[in-house]
Amino acid sequence: MPYKYVRIAGNRRQIGQALGKLARPLMSVYLKQSGTWEALRPWRGHPYLQELAEQAKAAVPAIWEELEGLADGLRMPLDDVLLWNCRGDLLHNTTDGCTSAALKAADGTRWIAHNEDGDPYLYGRCYLVDVAMEDAPGYLSFYYPGSLPGHTFGANRAGLVQTINNLRTRQRQPGVPRMFLARAVLDCSTLDEAIDLLRDTPHSGGFHHMLGSASDPRLFSAEVTPGAVSILDIGTRYGHANHMIHVETRGQAQLITESSRARQNRIEGIVDGWSPETTSADLLAALHDTQGKLPILRTATDDPDAENTLATAVFEIRDEEVTLRVYDRRSKADIALDVMSDPD
Repeated sequence: MPYKYVRIAGNRRQIGQALGKLARPLMSVYLKQSGTWEALRPWRGHPYLQELAEQAKAAVPAIWEELEGLADGLRMPLDDVLLWNCRGDLLHNTTDGCTSAALKAADGTRWIAHNEDGDPYLYGRCYLVDVAMEDAPGYLSFYYPGSLPGHTFGANRAGLVQTINNLRTRQRQPGVPRMFLARAVLDCSTLDEAIDLLRDTPHSGGFHHMLGSASDPRLFSAEVTPGAVSILDIGTRYGHANHMIHVETRGQAQLITESSRARQNRIEGIVDGWSPETTSADLLAALHDTQGKLPILRTATDDPDAENTLATAVFEIRDEEVTLRVYDRRSKADIALDVMSDPD
């Protein structure tokens, strides 16, 4: 499997500490090989980074407490852990990619599928964390070592599902860092609560959020950027890669890589052929598609964005039920988890 499955329980600080301890043996080597970390180092001690910290503390204090625990568990300076978790707010281009697709089936089932694309070094070195919390629903999330969970793919025990795609916006403005905001979504109980959070919170970076819920028939595509927030009810089928495509946001200054453009064109072509009778196998096939020089499934050692597919997630969302299946890009073996049931 391309990850290890780990259960965690406790208060906010304890959860952060446990996440940090998981990542501690890997973190120094991971950062040393990371071009993103090298690009971030000039931001150490910058007043703008401290402004982002103050925004996070004010808007999502519980998530800030998790970050403090994360730094403690990593045995790293808090400012460096903050810097790493603000990478997409400070840099216009990071090695966080991804492709997402969504579908409403004829029987009312909602499907959200997602390729988690990131630093190839992380293949086989990530975790699927199953987190039980004292003051929030608890969640399952793919976890990059040293990063707050939530900015990949995840779902909580209230039945809320979220997948995240990187947006390479060329704008910066003070606000809540995008990874803090994505983590905070997993504390929401309903789609409306999550959408209100995304719309009303000042934000400093750009993410695309695909959202669904076991208690709501709707599916949403949200492009959240420093300049605007666009929330789209996607109807019956949808695909999204790593640049802004909504009418309200696509005119903003952004970096569109050739891979993102190719994957967007390909996933749109695939989903346009879907019907309400489309099955989960079709969603998985779409995300494991290898057509073209820059395919949706990314395994090339010379990928132009320096990204590879680390895992593929397929969420099956029914009334009061969410099942997550996670697939390896190589063996296609999967693990199936009932998200809304409490861990043993």
